[in-house]
Amino acid sequence: MALARFGRQVKRSYYSYGFCVKLTFVVILGLCFVFVWSFFSPSSFDVSYQRETFDDISEPVSANAKPINRESSSVISSKKKEPEKAKEKKKEKFESDLEEKGSKKKNGVVLLKPKEKHKSEKKGVGGKKKDRIFKVPNEVNDEKDQENDESDENLEEKDGGDDVENRENVDDDSKVNEVDEKNGDLANEEGVGEDDVEKVEDNKKLKKKMGPLFDPKTQYSWKLCTTRSKQNYIPCIDFETVTGKLQLFRHHERSCPKMPPMCLVPLPRGGYETPVSWPGSKLKIVYKNVAHPKLAAFIKGQSWVVESGEHLTFPQDQSMFKGGIQHYLEYIEEMVPDIEWGKNIRIVLDIGCRDSSFAAFLVEKGVMTITLGLKDDLVDLAQVALERGFPAFVTPFEARRLPFPSGVFDAIHCGECHVSWHSNGGRRLLEMNRILRPGGYFILSSKHNSKELEEGMSTLTASICWNILADKNDDISEIGVKIYQKPDSNDIYELRRKKVPPLCKETENPDAAWYVPMKSCLHILPTAVEERGTEWPEEWPKRLATYPEWMDNKEKLIADTEHWNSVVNNSYIIGMGIDWSKIHNVMDMKSINGGFAAALIQQNVWVMNVVPVHAPDTLPVIFERGLFGIYHDWCESFGTYPRSYDLLHADHLFSRLKNRCNQPVGIVVEMDRIARPDGWVIIRDKVEILDPVEGILRSLHWEIRMTFARGKEGILCAQKTMWRP
Repeated sequence: MALARFGRQVKRSYYSYGFCVKLTFVVILGLCFVFVWSFFSPSSFDVSYQRETFDDISEPVSANAKPINRESSSVISSKKKEPEKAKEKKKEKFESDLEEKGSKKKNGVVLLKPKEKHKSEKKGVGGKKKDRIFKVPNEVNDEKDQENDESDENLEEKDGGDDVENRENVDDDSKVNEVDEKNGDLANEEGVGEDDVEKVEDNKKLKKKMGPLFDPKTQYSWKLCTTRSKQNYIPCIDFETVTGKLQLFRHHERSCPKMPPMCLVPLPRGGYETPVSWPGSKLKIVYKNVAHPKLAAFIKGQSWVVESGEHLTFPQDQSMFKGGIQHYLEYIEEMVPDIEWGKNIRIVLDIGCRDSSFAAFLVEKGVMTITLGLKDDLVDLAQVALERGFPAFVTPFEARRLPFPSGVFDAIHCGECHVSWHSNGGRRLLEMNRILRPGGYFILSSKHNSKELEEGMSTLTASICWNILADKNDDISEIGVKIYQKPDSNDIYELRRKKVPPLCKETENPDAAWYVPMKSCLHILPTAVEERGTEWPEEWPKRLATYPEWMDNKEKLIADTEHWNSVVNNSYIIGMGIDWSKIHNVMDMKSINGGFAAALIQQNVWVMNVVPVHAPDTLPVIFERGLFGIYHDWCESFGTYPRSYDLLHADHLFSRLKNRCNQPVGIVVEMDRIARPDGWVIIRDKVEILDPVEGILRSLHWEIRMTFARGKEGILCAQKTMWRP
């Protein structure tokens, strides 16, 4: 009975509490499932997270880098899933907020307005203003100079858009990373988003490292470069590696160190002697100034250069062509009477630099010849040309465009330059077609042409519609000369049966040249009167003061020319103590319209006009005036040999390089590399920049010859010494 009663009570308890037990069990299982699901589900990481710094992603992630943590990964993945509409609203709100704060926007990129400095900082280094007038130049145009500087700055802000963007294109993603790492230029790179702008605004430590903000407390201890190329070191050309293979001595393409060299290039092993002044340098140079292991063996088999004691001499009218260089050039004029040296032919590019007598004879006719020293020219004949006083630069010529705009050279000469023009789809000849003026001339001469080369050139020149004007063998010089002419209209392109190479796309900028790969296409020629290249320039010297229809702001160009004429004649020539009889190789490190070079046209000098890649593209204007120049980024080393220039001119160069170069002191080191001992530098800039630059030059043992300041602007003139650490 008791057992039966107990069983009935248990049964009633089961029915009473069974439902609750089941419900509890189900709830526990459900909670366990939710916990497990939430642990492995990606949606669980959609948490609120705000990055305080960008230090962890400031450098590119390498292939063998450690995996990033789970939390960071979730934040990135959640951002990718953000709806497009929400992104657009967020972006509009962000940009409007920036505009309210006084920021600017260029080409879809938001540029933050720099903060104003404290009053104590405006006084100069250390909060004190320095008494710095050593010698006052007779400069009558200071107010106009300041107005010109302000208008220059406005021009760069206004016009530095599409041209800058196009000329800073690169050929691969790795180069983009390399340029970003070297320049730190977030504002000028395509695809800059909100995070990048926040990076510039919030990361104050990074911002302090960017731009020409020289630390006055820094003490410099210099040492010599221990590079394999020694006294001839060209940082972006010479390949410095532990291997001893000769073919790796130089890069196949321009490739610069991640950080600019902070060492000083040594003098030649036998010492350095003051160069022979122009015009004597045309006939004689100091041998040890250009000493090179391969040069001694080379000159033994040449007639145009002779070793004579401590000098290399260059007999007049001698060249690698029999009969002399004068006969060679007259033979070209006889073949094509339309070629008139020094009249309609003013700017010439000489490929290969095998014989600088070509440039030496043409300079007497008023022709400016720029010599291209190829990277595989181990004899270093471009250095010989520079020492003689002729324009030259060194660059590889493989797959990238030359640093020139399109359609600027009146003629291009290739005399025994040994370039395989028909190889790799003829891209090198297409590059010549790009930089050659419509209707310009391509002169090719060689002693021994192979049948394969002749057939390849014939097919290639026909495909790009070059007209062959002459093809003769000269009995005296024993050389074959071919002269081609580029078409001056697009009609002939339409008549081609085979559209190979094709016409370039309309979006392809023919003037983009800095780290841009050569294109296997033909750019269409200009047709409208207001376009550059439709008309051949005036004969020299009328060309210098002629302003075609396509040039904008002619009044500004005229005012710029008058301004620099006043500055040069009333200040530079007579007010700085420079012996201009010893000045011949000159560089304008930040040229705009070539006004400085035009003002020196009556002096016995030539000026390399350098247009920085981040500035408005004014280089076509310079070429049109009968002057010449080159694109360059001063965050990298220039393509020339050490001790190349007698005078460097930098007009507000440093103040225009803000937020570009990680190590702006490297620009001063580069100036020390390319300036000759006893060479000069003239720097015009803000006083807050000139003060620390003067300290850097003093640490390099440069002699400060003159400083002059008026208000916030100033001029510094210094002379390099023979000092090496």
